[in-house]
Amino acid sequence: MIAKEVGSITLADPGLLEKIDQLFACNVGEYVDLPQLVVVGDQSSGKSSVLEGLTKLNFPRDSGLCTRFATQIIFRRNVNLVGREISASIIPAPDLGTDEAQKLRDWNATGLQALGGEGFAQMMREVHKLLNLSDLQVIGSFGKATFSNSVLRLEISGPQEDHLSVIDVPGIFKTTIHGITTKDDIVLVRNMVYNYMKNPRSVVLTVVPANVDIATQEIIEIAREIDPTGERTLQIMTKIDLVDQGTQKKVIDMIEDQNTSGKLGWIVVRNLGQQELEDGNVDRDLLEKKWHQSPPWNRVRAENFGINALRKQLQLVLTSHVRRTFPSVRSETTKRLNAARKALQSLGTERQTPEQQRMTLLDIVSSFQQITHLALVANYSLDDIFDTDRDVRLATMVSSRNEEFSNHVSTWGHEFAFTDTSQTDPLPNPLPEPKEPEGSKGSEELAGSSDEFAAEIEPAKQCGVDFIPSRGIQADEEVQEILHDAVNVPRAKDGISIWMGTVYRESRGFEIGTFNHTLLSALIKKQSAKWSTLAQGYMSDVITMVHRFIRKALLAACGDIRISTNILTRLWDELIGKYKQAILHVDFLLKVERVGTPMTLNHYLNDNLQKCRQKRFKEALSSKSLEGCQHGEVVRVSDLSYCDNMSNAEHTVHDLHDILQAYYKVARKRFVDNVCMQGADYFLVTGPEAPMKLFSPSWVNGLSDKALEEIAGEDGNTKRRRLQLQKEIADLEAGRKILLD
Repeated sequence: MIAKEVGSITLADPGLLEKIDQLFACNVGEYVDLPQLVVVGDQSSGKSSVLEGLTKLNFPRDSGLCTRFATQIIFRRNVNLVGREISASIIPAPDLGTDEAQKLRDWNATGLQALGGEGFAQMMREVHKLLNLSDLQVIGSFGKATFSNSVLRLEISGPQEDHLSVIDVPGIFKTTIHGITTKDDIVLVRNMVYNYMKNPRSVVLTVVPANVDIATQEIIEIAREIDPTGERTLQIMTKIDLVDQGTQKKVIDMIEDQNTSGKLGWIVVRNLGQQELEDGNVDRDLLEKKWHQSPPWNRVRAENFGINALRKQLQLVLTSHVRRTFPSVRSETTKRLNAARKALQSLGTERQTPEQQRMTLLDIVSSFQQITHLALVANYSLDDIFDTDRDVRLATMVSSRNEEFSNHVSTWGHEFAFTDTSQTDPLPNPLPEPKEPEGSKGSEELAGSSDEFAAEIEPAKQCGVDFIPSRGIQADEEVQEILHDAVNVPRAKDGISIWMGTVYRESRGFEIGTFNHTLLSALIKKQSAKWSTLAQGYMSDVITMVHRFIRKALLAACGDIRISTNILTRLWDELIGKYKQAILHVDFLLKVERVGTPMTLNHYLNDNLQKCRQKRFKEALSSKSLEGCQHGEVVRVSDLSYCDNMSNAEHTVHDLHDILQAYYKVARKRFVDNVCMQGADYFLVTGPEAPMKLFSPSWVNGLSDKALEEIAGEDGNTKRRRLQLQKEIADLEAGRKILLD
């Protein structure tokens, strides 16, 4: 804008306006609403003529080059220039692809002397081609858009220019033209205009022709909607030379009506007509002055008539508005920059190349191994994950399940409840089938039993339940197919003497005073039948715990569910192999204990057996002891013959019972230890081949470039989001530097 006269009006603080122009140049306006002057109106409302009056520039009026995208016109005073220079560039629409947007950014035009002439028209045709817009002179330019959301940026520099930034947007319209505009174009243009107007830091010039019914002008309704107080809206009335004499008074009355003129009122301008423009010798200011001096327009106050009045009013509004809103621009830019940095950080390190992807996975391995180490040593204070999710407290979870498994096998693991050693019930003949416990028989058998074997004698009646589930936790669907379902484990049965007598009678050979050595194997196999169910349930629970830990620790280590899922998928076959190996080992332990040769070198077996026999013998003699003897409990030697008054079969069965009970206890403890130490701890938790050890640096280094891309490569959305954030951060950092200078 040229300030030709001494003391001419400066529209606003030049320093602030220059900063705003620089912010627009580095695309800060895409993220933060910036103070700007926006000219809006219907098509053919006279917007270009108003801009010519304000800027003293001639705008092209080629119908094929009419406003079909927003144009930002920036005026800058440069005292080092001799004359005016015009340069052009394009700010791509935010929704354009990266390559297309970069193509538009790379384009520029320099060396222009004026906005008119063939040189400028040729540049505009080039812009239309770059934006892939249709040719309005050719009806039915199919496949091309009529309007664009990209912005043409014209920078006009010269020694007499005022600092000013003006946005000229396409005029809104309601009627389509076949083969040229569509209903979608109507919506696109209206949204474009609305978005520029709704910026609370915009000063809006609404241009309305006087020769139409102003009450029906949509642009006025939009302005009242987005700026109900009217503090930032200037209403401009054009084409007063086309108003019929019969309606002139009505127009002037409306201008003077406070209810329709808004807070800042109407400003009437007299634009040059087409013939006057072609003449080229018409002085706009002089012509406008003559119109204001002639009736009925002389009724309009001077501050509401003419382009100079518009400049003065615009100066007041712009100065006040820019100074009021500029501090908030600085704070909002900083907030938006911090938010963009945080969003970029949440995406993690960039993973475009195999090297970046490998480094990302190695970092995840390091974090995963640290979480695993803390989980296994139960040092839960060094990572917040242990406070937010109890499933990753692996050592505690497994230890608790170990203890529960031991208690379950001790209390529920035997098929028949062992009897008190004092019982010497004769064996019935014929032998009946064993029955489930009824009434108070179990409590009678418990009478006089030792605490050492109490858990194996009617355990169910001690805890008051009839069965327990073999599983303690619900399995993940991912691994359920290789695990065992939960099974109810019933309490031990009564009638162990009857059962053992039956087995003995059906299995004895020609032994004299003893029993076949294979009989003990058969009894152990039957008595430990529940071990399989309890051990399988225990292993299923531990596998579930380990798998949940791996899944959750992986997610915590990388923070990206897509990457953690990809890693888990890649490890899946090996993980399943580890789980199956642990299950097979427990199956092996079950076969050794239940099917193999009964064997132990543990002296505890003999200790238990001797204690059991001594207790039985002692309790048999106690009924024969002499009462009131000063030497304590004393029995007659002759009574010793009565304490062992049993048949060979009864004696053998009782001996079998004592041997089975003593060996069972040793075998049970050994089995529980082996399952916990080998099956769970070694194969699943702390062993060198445990599942957690699969995800390691060597595993990552062995991945091909293709595998790295599949696991850690960024998906399309993440790549686009990263590029957007990187661009936003670069733009906002440049803007923040401008604001702080």
